[in-house]
Amino acid sequence: MNPNPLFGLRFKLLMLVALSLGFAGCTAALLYVLAVQFDISILNALTWWFYERFGRSITLAFAILALFIVYLFVFSHGTIRYLLRITQGVGEIAEGRFDSRIPVRTGDELGVLADRINGMSERLKRSIDEERRAERAKTELVTNVSHDLRTPLTSIVGYLGLIEQDRYRDEVELRYYTGIAYDKALRLQGLINDLFEYTRTSGGLHLRLSPLNLVEMLGQLAVQFRLQFEQAGIEGVPIFAEKELAVAADGDKLVRVFENLIDNAIRYGKDGGRVDIRARREGTEAVAEIVNYGEPLPASAIPLLFDRFYRVEQSRARHSGGSGLGLAIAKNIVELHGGAISASSGAGGTAFQVRLPLTK
Repeated sequence: MNPNPLFGLRFKLLMLVALSLGFAGCTAALLYVLAVQFDISILNALTWWFYERFGRSITLAFAILALFIVYLFVFSHGTIRYLLRITQGVGEIAEGRFDSRIPVRTGDELGVLADRINGMSERLKRSIDEERRAERAKTELVTNVSHDLRTPLTSIVGYLGLIEQDRYRDEVELRYYTGIAYDKALRLQGLINDLFEYTRTSGGLHLRLSPLNLVEMLGQLAVQFRLQFEQAGIEGVPIFAEKELAVAADGDKLVRVFENLIDNAIRYGKDGGRVDIRARREGTEAVAEIVNYGEPLPASAIPLLFDRFYRVEQSRARHSGGSGLGLAIAKNIVELHGGAISASSGAGGTAFQVRLPLTK
């Protein structure tokens, strides 16, 4: 239990006064001895001058008071300077200089005060930095959304304008223009859906947790993606080290994660000829991996993969319909489940790894 800081401060002040008073009394006595017993002329003259005008008691009291003030000033000089430094530090923080720090030089209440002011300054700095990052993120989000929505919308308006103005030669060209407008509209719908999903998951999406066998879920996804694997000319290979990996999860949300990872593996790993869907147990965690053997990703891209709107290849991603939000959504969902998602890439393939806490 921490002692009352007011009690400690009062005790320190009391000791400071008592020490100053004690030294003042001792010094007055010493001066009297020097003046009377050793017959020091200057002190003798001063002493008798005061004695004749004020008397012995008042002279002694005056001497002790004067010496008390001197000693109090001397003994409190360091504390007063430290208080002035604390006051200066608070002023610097009030001016917005949150990097300013007050040195914690004592272990008493003033040191505690300085330490707490430093902690307050650090928390204020973090809070302001987070607010600035949030503001920048909001600005970037609006900029990226505006850019990504404008591209397909421009195409839709352009081709529908040609149709509206009857600027097509025959029905074949009309259907061609209509088909392009329809494809762009689907892309626009996908972007809006992804943006909505990202906003929901970023805001603390409510999960409906229930027991789920991760191995069974990944096996079902491998079957569901069989047609996409065949159309891409690659093989989907389930590799499960366990028959059951029990996790507490919102099945619909977790399926969204692995659908995105498998879809990316098919889209960008065609040259590798296969996609591995793996699951195993590591301690108290279930580890799922989606591995493709296509062209490896640049090392500089790995830390940015889960940032919203990030695309390794801008032109390829837009052409193939990626919104740049899929992996950011996956990261949000996995972290809401208390797990972690990461990526690695090299000559041995590109792997996306999801770790989730096991329930048993």
